[in-house]
Amino acid sequence: MLESWKEPFRYPRLEPLQGKAGIPPEAGSASKKKTKAKDAKSTLKRLWSYLIFHKWKLSAVMAMIVLSTALSLLGPYLAGTAIDHFIATKSSGFIPFLIGMAVVYALHALTMWLQNIWMIGIAQDTVLRMRTDLFNHLHRLPIPFFMKRQHGELMSRVTNDIENVSSSLNSSFIQVCSSGLLLVGIVGVMLSLSPLLTLLTFMVIPLMMVGMKWITSRTSRLFKVQQRNLGELNGFVEETLSGQRIVKAFSREAAVIETYRELNTRIHLSGFWAQAISGFIPKLMNGLNNLSFALIAGVGALLAMNGSSVTVGVIVIFAEFARQFTRPLNDLANQWNTLLSAIAGAERVFQILDEEVEASDEGRAGELERVEGRIDFEEVSFAYGEGPLTLRGIRFTANPGETIAFVGPTGAGKTTIIGLLCRFYEPKSGVIKIDGEDIRKYRRDSLRSQMAFVLQDPFLFEGTIRENIRYGRLEATDQEVEEAAKLANAHSFITRMRGGYEARLKLDGGGISQGQKQLIAIARAILADPSILVLDEATSSIDTVTEIKIQEALQRLMKGRTSFVIAHRLNTIQQADQIVVLQDGEVSELGSHAQLVQQDGFYSKLVKGQIELQP
Repeated sequence: MLESWKEPFRYPRLEPLQGKAGIPPEAGSASKKKTKAKDAKSTLKRLWSYLIFHKWKLSAVMAMIVLSTALSLLGPYLAGTAIDHFIATKSSGFIPFLIGMAVVYALHALTMWLQNIWMIGIAQDTVLRMRTDLFNHLHRLPIPFFMKRQHGELMSRVTNDIENVSSSLNSSFIQVCSSGLLLVGIVGVMLSLSPLLTLLTFMVIPLMMVGMKWITSRTSRLFKVQQRNLGELNGFVEETLSGQRIVKAFSREAAVIETYRELNTRIHLSGFWAQAISGFIPKLMNGLNNLSFALIAGVGALLAMNGSSVTVGVIVIFAEFARQFTRPLNDLANQWNTLLSAIAGAERVFQILDEEVEASDEGRAGELERVEGRIDFEEVSFAYGEGPLTLRGIRFTANPGETIAFVGPTGAGKTTIIGLLCRFYEPKSGVIKIDGEDIRKYRRDSLRSQMAFVLQDPFLFEGTIRENIRYGRLEATDQEVEEAAKLANAHSFITRMRGGYEARLKLDGGGISQGQKQLIAIARAILADPSILVLDEATSSIDTVTEIKIQEALQRLMKGRTSFVIAHRLNTIQQADQIVVLQDGEVSELGSHAQLVQQDGFYSKLVKGQIELQP
């Protein structure tokens, strides 16, 4: 406890959190693959490729920035002129002059408002395009990409990182442009009035540049770390909330809280140091601004008293311009935090956009019409990445309307075979055929449209029951949806619910039982009317009464369709036409239940209970 006061002042260690509870080895580590968005310069170029869509609006914004800058320079000049020509000499015409000054400041306010409102529209449309491109790109990425990433971390890129870009475009773009123009204009006017006083004003610039360089060299890295740590935290929170049952079942609340505390502390430290160090910038600018003002006031007063061309009005103009000279630098300093955070966020977005999408369909890939359902695996081998082979020489044939069951220990390759059939992955060697044709001849979306899936843990979307069933075929009518529910034995429990088919489900079907979720998933598959069906032990976690209903629904669903069943319980596959026994990525046995029992091999021992098959 005595050391807790030091916590905010400990400079953060930047090595990734790995090996902690709930943090996979990949989390928080940068992708080893080179991406185009690897530095601030290239990231800004990528951002410009989005802004260029609004080149006419940007031109209008720039025109307003130039006009507002000119008006902001004209105001102090008129104030100094008023002192020398009206107040000091008591000349006439002061009232019209004041009206003219009021018009100048009113026009300045109008141009500022116009450039801000136009830039907001550009910024919002730009991030809309970025967010749309990122979301669309995520749906084009292969399944292995999502297996390596935490969902919460990806969500952080879609939301937090793009929001940082939006904030920066809304404010920083105008600030940077107007500040640059203002600096050039101020220097020009100051040189025309008094080179000596201008030189005094410029004496503080080297100090500013040295201080800025020292500060920004540290904050840019810290803002990147802050965004990375935020992504890690989001991923961990999403994973923990999704797995609350497991956390509580194993009494890991303390471990999870400790990991969260460590992740939260990382964000706290990187954020503290990023903000604390960058916070020195405006303080540095204000100090140097005061120094510059003192030099101008003192030296200008001496020159005015000695009868030089420097008048009281010129001193007033210089004092105001000296303040305005450091104001753009102050504004840039204040915007620097937002700018660095936005660049870090945009870089993380572009890293995802630079990820390789799912391999394109072959050039002549065509539409897969209604199929008979014959599936051939011919010497198919597969490995994940550069690792060892997961499947070796897989060969079997599924005839139209047959049920093929896969049996084997965990890691034998059952799910991988289904992934290859759906073209989530591509085999290292061998060919997969459908109705005698290589599946690569058909577009992936066309191939997958002929399939339907009923998984062990079905996923339901937040929405009505009707919408979840209709997900199988979006153009289906209400009557077709209800007919599918009746065939799935789901109609009776749906009609008993308040709202019936319009009852809204929470995310992932929260509020209904596992069995009811499964029946809705079966209704969705029936509505899709697929030629090929994939069942991943749809009754493994269901009570006996519900299992009977589900089995009846599955029998209706499987009738006349080529079906693949990943089996964890042997009593569910005894009626299969063929059973493929997998061991160590190879087909060790193949045949019907009766045939395999007679062979007295691995499957026979499973049936006799001599080997325990884990799901």
